[in-house]
Amino acid sequence: MQAVILAAGEGTRMRPLTETVPKPMLPVADRPLCAHTADAAVAAGASELVFVVGYEADAVREHFGDAYRGVPVTYAVQSEQLGTAHAVGAATDHLDGDFAVLNGDDIYDEAAIEALFEATPAVGAYTVDDPRPYGVFSLDGDRIVDVTEKPDDPPSNRVNVGAYGFPAEATDWFDDVEMSERGEYEITDVVERLLAERDVRAVPVERWLGVGRPWELLAANEWKLDGLDRRVDGDVRGDAELRGPVVVEEGATIEPGVTIEGPALVRSGAEIGPNAYVRGATLVGEGCKVGHGVEVKNSVLMAGAAVPHVSYVGDSLLGPDVNLGAGTQVANLRHDDGNVKQTVKGERVSTGRRKYGVVAGPGAKTGINTSLAPGVVLSAGATTAPGESVTRDR
Repeated sequence: MQAVILAAGEGTRMRPLTETVPKPMLPVADRPLCAHTADAAVAAGASELVFVVGYEADAVREHFGDAYRGVPVTYAVQSEQLGTAHAVGAATDHLDGDFAVLNGDDIYDEAAIEALFEATPAVGAYTVDDPRPYGVFSLDGDRIVDVTEKPDDPPSNRVNVGAYGFPAEATDWFDDVEMSERGEYEITDVVERLLAERDVRAVPVERWLGVGRPWELLAANEWKLDGLDRRVDGDVRGDAELRGPVVVEEGATIEPGVTIEGPALVRSGAEIGPNAYVRGATLVGEGCKVGHGVEVKNSVLMAGAAVPHVSYVGDSLLGPDVNLGAGTQVANLRHDDGNVKQTVKGERVSTGRRKYGVVAGPGAKTGINTSLAPGVVLSAGATTAPGESVTRDR
């Protein structure tokens, strides 16, 4: 059974982290976000992976090549991002037989994807406390009767999470989808036709995370780093102390006086210390520098990011090649203990997190002794002045 992985979107709600990297290729632990979806499909027995690519497509091609974990890989191009049905329609020429469709920016438990393959035609169903923001299933036992988008009075608490198992004949249906009122071709139209013509099973998804906004990328790393098995292949020097599930990849260096409390992943080429403290679910990416007197807690540092001197970074995401000047302090807690808010596409949105720091886009730099307030976003290439207190997005 082939697996179509949707990986063409720009990820505008994830800006500025997606200025140069497509959202599906953002790092989650030791691999890109969409590689976790691909892993689930391979574990379920996929005969081929068909990636639908668009924005920054070369990044996907370069990572996955012609085969991934022994499974052939094909690419279909969605030149315009006009919805999920439009994306799958770009891949139908590559399909032969039953096929699965998975969102490349969602993470699913592998058992659910295996069950989806076995039960096709089927759709993944996840249980939520408040189903109103989702497409909600009406069910007869484990058979899906209907899907209602964002209902005020939900018929169940089982929701659609973008994992589908389609029969072979469905490849012809995507060309028949009409544009919706919001200007997209929706895969839910194909699902409705499937429900009308076949019995479709709701496959339980025990764990799922849609990764559309920066704090959800932080949550994805918390999930995947939590499953680390301790491994030390790099150079750990002097009295450096590693506690719990810590992975130090070959080519990474941990200097004396460093304490790392897992789960934490230190990737190849990264340097930590001397006398630094890393804790919580933290990813220190390839070629990163965490220097003397620096504390990093529950954060994601992408490739080449540097926090060289006496700084604090908590619950934050630093994009590639970010540099924080000496004494930079990230605040990650509101004084009123409310959830931290962040601006996404011009709208102020609650992150749902009591502790949340900053998002710094590629190449952003702070001057020495900069203070950054919770929820601040530094755009790609943004700078701050020495001693500046930044309370608004830059």
